[in-house]
Amino acid sequence: ESLRAAGAEVIGVPVYRWMPPEDITPLDRLLDLTAARGLDALTFTSAPAAASLLRRAEERGMLPELLGALRDDVVAACVGPVTALPLQAHGLGTIQPERFRLGPLVQVLCRELPTRATALPIAGHRVEIRGHAVLVDDALRPVPPAGMALLHTLARRPGWVVARADLLRALPGSGTDEHAVETAMARLRTALGVPRIVQTVVKRGYRLAMDPASGVKYGDS
Repeated sequence: ESLRAAGAEVIGVPVYRWMPPEDITPLDRLLDLTAARGLDALTFTSAPAAASLLRRAEERGMLPELLGALRDDVVAACVGPVTALPLQAHGLGTIQPERFRLGPLVQVLCRELPTRATALPIAGHRVEIRGHAVLVDDALRPVPPAGMALLHTLARRPGWVVARADLLRALPGSGTDEHAVETAMARLRTALGVPRIVQTVVKRGYRLAMDPASGVKYGDS
């Protein structure tokens, strides 16, 4: 202000400017993967980027799906508390490093993700569910997004029967035809390489075939 008062020309130079992407195809693909629980974690390095993701999800009518995924299965990792504000405004929990830098952000993810992986004794195998794949006895099995959506839904209540209608709602872009569940389930079983991991309960739905030693009680969802 003192320079302006002295008649000097002052040129404002923005230190930082966030611009939306010209091509939103990768952003939409990221949204689809997150909603399908195809990621283990989603990282954010600026508040405008987090707000933009939420805004795009709302534009596509996917905000409830995105929030559900970030609340239940996909870790939201932020470089610092300011970056986390748009997510926290929607009631989402986040993880953050003590030092607000990219390196510490990667380190906190490396510590956090192994503790969140779901490992279950199913059909005589050790099954560990990741974002886009499943470890079956330490063998990595890539699974299509629809199959991962079904598996995450079944794993929330291991051993319990989940109705086809509930599984249909879990599928990305779910419609009204329950045959979509059967198709996705067949592909899931093929991808896992051990079809008996998922049991069909006639006229009721599907459930994970938990080992008796797991102590899980079977029931209906």
